[in-house]
Amino acid sequence: MSISGCKGVQMTPWIAAIIALFVWWFSTGTILMAVKYADRAGPRARMTTTLFGLPLVFMGAYGVFWSAGHTDILGTYVAFLSALALWGWIELAFLTGTITGPNRNGLPAHTPEWERFIRAWGTVAYHEMLLATTLIILALLLWNAPNSFALWTFAVLFCARISAKLNLFLGVPRINIDFLPDTLGHLPSHFRIASMNWLFPVSVTALTFAAACWLERLYASQAMGEITGFALLTALTVLAAVEHWVMVLPIPDERLWRWMLPTPETTPEQQTNQGGHHEL
Repeated sequence: MSISGCKGVQMTPWIAAIIALFVWWFSTGTILMAVKYADRAGPRARMTTTLFGLPLVFMGAYGVFWSAGHTDILGTYVAFLSALALWGWIELAFLTGTITGPNRNGLPAHTPEWERFIRAWGTVAYHEMLLATTLIILALLLWNAPNSFALWTFAVLFCARISAKLNLFLGVPRINIDFLPDTLGHLPSHFRIASMNWLFPVSVTALTFAAACWLERLYASQAMGEITGFALLTALTVLAAVEHWVMVLPIPDERLWRWMLPTPETTPEQQTNQGGHHEL
């Protein structure tokens, strides 16, 4: 292999990691911006925003099917972006209040713990079931496919989301509700501020271990498509771990997207406990 070829192999994981970071930042900011403007315009605008986002579903589904048989670098990037497109629309539908759950009420005071869990599940039930259904469909389609990176990308996002939501339910020190739209204003009552919970160490350990596994696969792979794919998964999993740590450490991550959004109308409660979880 030529010197330039060796450098290309060495640089590919770094390029993929940078691309994953940029796509995560840009797509999250775009969704938050669309939701904020729609939220200010009213219920009809929220539904319109969700419908205008439907091309993401069609492009994502087509990309998943197309990339399944392509194991080169292009196929890997298409698989990764297709999974993000599917995920992005489902998250958009959630944040606009289109697909959430049957419970749209705040948590009453002195609710027993078992009932608190049921009520919290009711706020996100339809959304979580849609995510789980999408993951199952991807698994059925791609489990033995030559290129299954769309499946693993969606799986990382799904597992990280479930973990984050459980940590918010059990209690973390820092919860950011600045970007939460009015239609989901009942959700913070189901969160809990606490110094720590038993699940958090398990979550960050599992995500760190998963990132290490992807990294091991990256260095063990020979094909450029696989090297790129495992680099993308490593970067995405590390970002998920960082988002968990932001719920504990005083990291002002909201500054990453604040400049993209309309001026927020904050309340004294929203100005407290800044920093927290923002999920795509």
